[in-house]
Amino acid sequence: MTSSEHPDGVRLQKVLSQAGVASRRAAEDLIVAGRVAVDGEVVTELGRRVDPDSAIIHVDGTRVNLRDDLIYLALNKPKGVHSTMSDDRGRPCVGDYLRGRYEETPGVVHVGRLDENTEGLLLLTNDGDLGHRLMHPSYRVLKTYLAEVDGLVPRGLGKELRKGWELPDGIVKVDQFRVKDMHSGKSLVELVIHEGKKHIVRRLLKDTGHPVLKLVRTAVGDVQLGNQRVGSIRRLTKTEVGALYRNVEL
Repeated sequence: MTSSEHPDGVRLQKVLSQAGVASRRAAEDLIVAGRVAVDGEVVTELGRRVDPDSAIIHVDGTRVNLRDDLIYLALNKPKGVHSTMSDDRGRPCVGDYLRGRYEETPGVVHVGRLDENTEGLLLLTNDGDLGHRLMHPSYRVLKTYLAEVDGLVPRGLGKELRKGWELPDGIVKVDQFRVKDMHSGKSLVELVIHEGKKHIVRRLLKDTGHPVLKLVRTAVGDVQLGNQRVGSIRRLTKTEVGALYRNVEL
């Protein structure tokens, strides 16, 4: 018996079905096809039993969430809202958006921060392992921003930023940069960056001579803000949660 086998556990296809991966019959097909791994070992026999409380299961390389006490949320944070769960000065904060729906779920916190004047995608979860890894610089999780900046961005700035731009606290490199529009003395730019330093996007663009007029985070890893309404909060889909696991090698 391997370390991932539990004679008194639950059949693997049932665990996959209960996790919403597929129907039990379709889950059996996934197993036979060698597309399911338990604790790093590919499983192809249908009799395998696992402990759903401890097993780490991947389907096609994407981890399956087996715990129903974990929640994963996406908030489209409005401008003027502080990235805190409560505020002793009574200012609007992220925690306000959980009240009446998720406030009774223990341990839910925001993953990283957006400054008061930055809008857009902010993730919240009570999955401590995932939250920690999403914020840890070693996993280089990409964040995408859409920024309206002052001035017309010159050709070649993106190349300079990808190569590395020196700020007082070190060199910063963006992963992607493109100008989406320029008009009336302003530019609309999209940049993808894995740096997590405080106010890094605002500081970087200001240093290039193009201070930010408006800033929106549109993606974290593979999770997109899309057309989610400002101020709304939603549960991430199983596919989105699986993508975040993959982004941080869980």
